[in-house]
Amino acid sequence: MAISLRITLSLGFVFLFPSGIAVTKNPKGATYCEFYNANLCGKSATECPKREECPPPSPGKRNHCYVLWQHNNVTKTSTLKMKGCFFDSKECYDKVQCVENNIDRMKQMFFCCCDGNMCNDNYKWDPKPVDKNIINGDSEADQNPDLIFMTTVLSVSLSISILTIVLFLLYCHYKRKQFSHDNHPSPLELILQEQSSPNLDLRSIQLVEMKTRGRFAAVWRAEFKNETVAVKIFPNKGKQSWQTEQEIFRLPHMHHEDILHFIGSERNHDDLKTEFWLVTVYHEKGSLYDYLKANVVTWSETCKIAESIARGLMHLHEEIPADKVHGQKPVVAHRDFKSTNVLLKADMRACIADFGLALVFHPDKLCGDTHGQVGTRRYMAPEVLEGAINFTRDSFLRIDIYACALVLWELASRCAAHDGLIGEYTLPFEEEIGMHPTLMDMQEIVVHNKVRPLILESWRKHSGLLALCDTIEECWDHDAEARLSASCVTERISGLSQSLDVDFSTVIKVDNIDRSMDIKGFDM
Repeated sequence: MAISLRITLSLGFVFLFPSGIAVTKNPKGATYCEFYNANLCGKSATECPKREECPPPSPGKRNHCYVLWQHNNVTKTSTLKMKGCFFDSKECYDKVQCVENNIDRMKQMFFCCCDGNMCNDNYKWDPKPVDKNIINGDSEADQNPDLIFMTTVLSVSLSISILTIVLFLLYCHYKRKQFSHDNHPSPLELILQEQSSPNLDLRSIQLVEMKTRGRFAAVWRAEFKNETVAVKIFPNKGKQSWQTEQEIFRLPHMHHEDILHFIGSERNHDDLKTEFWLVTVYHEKGSLYDYLKANVVTWSETCKIAESIARGLMHLHEEIPADKVHGQKPVVAHRDFKSTNVLLKADMRACIADFGLALVFHPDKLCGDTHGQVGTRRYMAPEVLEGAINFTRDSFLRIDIYACALVLWELASRCAAHDGLIGEYTLPFEEEIGMHPTLMDMQEIVVHNKVRPLILESWRKHSGLLALCDTIEECWDHDAEARLSASCVTERISGLSQSLDVDFSTVIKVDNIDRSMDIKGFDM
């Protein structure tokens, strides 16, 4: 059997192609791919756009199309997860069909990518069989000494070239990690992070209305793929917070009903500025802070909100072992827990958001070099205000619990279950030290005087609120080690709504109070 080989020299590297195979690619042409995202498209792919145009790639890079799907080994059925554009990856080069060849793909998740417009229209799993003749050494090359010599020479040349390329790619990877963060996941990262979109295509996102502006970012209501989403936009100086939030959202087991649902992220840059976008599910009711300013809540709503807050915090604080589908979830401390970082869903359940200051505790690893006095002063625990934190995992979790107690107090203060007067909404410690406390103000009142927000006697006349107030007081205990855990708080609150026969189901709307304030620069 005659074997013909063509040797091509390019930039000092040797590339071998079987004769008769012509690989052509027009890197300048626009690439279109079939689009689908199970997180955005509902139950049917017909609700989504049929295709998306890939953004122009960087010089020397390519766009590809990809498919991500899941196979159930029990039912022998496959479920499509995502289709769309995929940024430059050697694994995808010059593949005209979308075929998964890996015989042992992790997590029953299958990924394939290809080059060319709409090449991800069809996809399949076709694991490469092992050639037994090659394993046994029984090949035609064994019988041809000249072919053996030529193959050896070419193999040595190819090995040197590959080694050179690998070293060059490693160097480029190091420089890219050192000087930039393009946030384009590898195929393996895509499989591990199937809940997020690998390429959002910012041109498809239409900003509609700015909702809030905080210290680190502004949050917009936006339209994306015919869906309403929230877009959190960080300026260039907020890049670290943007990166931290992504890392938290993409941890294994982070998809939870009481944690804000993450869609994806991108870097948006032009000639004048660079911005970092974080896209999440949009919740019309806004934050718990915003809602409580204009509304009081029923007892059943109070229980629902409080329980989902506790469950979300418990999920963050839990370490979840790896399983066949997901890796291990480490413990996460929020470190900026407050009512503006709790969002309300349409069904009045809460979900926790804003992980820009969060800290991850990996098993058998120290928490590293971190600053203890971070967060919002009003919600800082006594040990944080004092600068007396033990830099251990449990210490940071107890700080979250203290802040959670203040949020639950805000919720209780607007609950209509008791017979007493429901006053205007106030922030924790607003009555004692006003709207803009300094660090010294907080130290004086919380650390030295051990003051906590006032719990009215009328609240304690309602058996449910009495139990909630007892839980709150144990959570903001001055002694950090005496505070409850998030799992204990969840257990206590979960039974409150069933313990009462009476459900005050009327939601009382409060007249708009002229308490408008410029949220920009406002220190909660």
